[in-house]
Amino acid sequence: MQPGWFEQFFAQAPEPPGEDGVSRRGFLQGGVAAGVAGMAAGGAMVAQQLAQAPPAAAQDTPIGPRWWPSRWGPQDEAGASNHITPQKVLETVRLIKTGKTYELGRLYQAEQPAFGARIFALRILGSPANADSPFGKNKLMYHDDFLATEIGQTGTQFDGLAHIGCETGKRGDLSETRYYNGVTEVEMFNMYGLKKLGIEHVKPLFTRGVLVDMVAFKGRNLNIGEAIMPADLMGALSREGISEASFRPGDAIFFRTGWAEQHWIKDNKKFNEGCPGIGLDVAKWIAQKQLCVAGADTWPVEVVPSENPDLPFICHQELITKNGIFLHENMDLSEVAKDRVYEFVYVFAPLRIKGATGSPGRPIAIV
Repeated sequence: MQPGWFEQFFAQAPEPPGEDGVSRRGFLQGGVAAGVAGMAAGGAMVAQQLAQAPPAAAQDTPIGPRWWPSRWGPQDEAGASNHITPQKVLETVRLIKTGKTYELGRLYQAEQPAFGARIFALRILGSPANADSPFGKNKLMYHDDFLATEIGQTGTQFDGLAHIGCETGKRGDLSETRYYNGVTEVEMFNMYGLKKLGIEHVKPLFTRGVLVDMVAFKGRNLNIGEAIMPADLMGALSREGISEASFRPGDAIFFRTGWAEQHWIKDNKKFNEGCPGIGLDVAKWIAQKQLCVAGADTWPVEVVPSENPDLPFICHQELITKNGIFLHENMDLSEVAKDRVYEFVYVFAPLRIKGATGSPGRPIAIV
């Protein structure tokens, strides 16, 4: 996800202050970044949900009942990667018939879309680094490089469990800003690397992947703000000959919308304005199926603008925060789609960066 999108979204129109004299936008701009997802979904969202009058006990938080402890226990920090057991790996290996591999990630480069002042800057130090002092009689020379970027939120990106949370208590109370498994901001935050839910806890992923080619199903690229609904998902799966009943816990699912093929590097401004993607009902289906990863050729996987303007990035909260399901964003699904590869082995191992909220990397498909 591109958190910078919030700055654009909340700058579009004036917003009256809340009862405490602080608007949601003002609070966000005030720098309490830890609660950004919860704040974005606060205020009007709570009012709307209360207006719908659900049972009081079922509405413990702005996004529904308490989601903690997780199915893997109150201490778990690995989320849906726990599904990747030795048995799951052995079952997945059976999908490999030819050994052919496909790149599912994009080339990391300075020209890729980025928000605001973010950069992807690679610098080669020296030419070569030891130009004045070759090593040994064999005159060995070498290069070093320096990379400056936001490690988990540029290019093809894998969202970890610390990326998205929800403010569940009083405004600004970081002891009630909760993430996956109920971990609070107070328990987690450290500016030199998070103390809990760091990306290093995610287990290597080797599992069944399913491509949902919405472009082929619709006969066109999807449009900005176009939500993928359950009927679309079922229709695309039926076209591909994949049964809904075939999904097992720990599988991964990937949505091709055509958005990146249209705009990646060609028109970065348009690419960042919004995108098509899954709606909340599909996110709930993914959670019900206990999948491990949901990915897409877009930057948030979910539709932007949201189906409900008061619930921005609600699918992130449904999948990451509530269910520990990871998002793989800005993927390149064009080659598997071209070859009509709808089922494959998905392989990805997040970088073991202690305390990081996400990871770059090189996802592949094997058939």
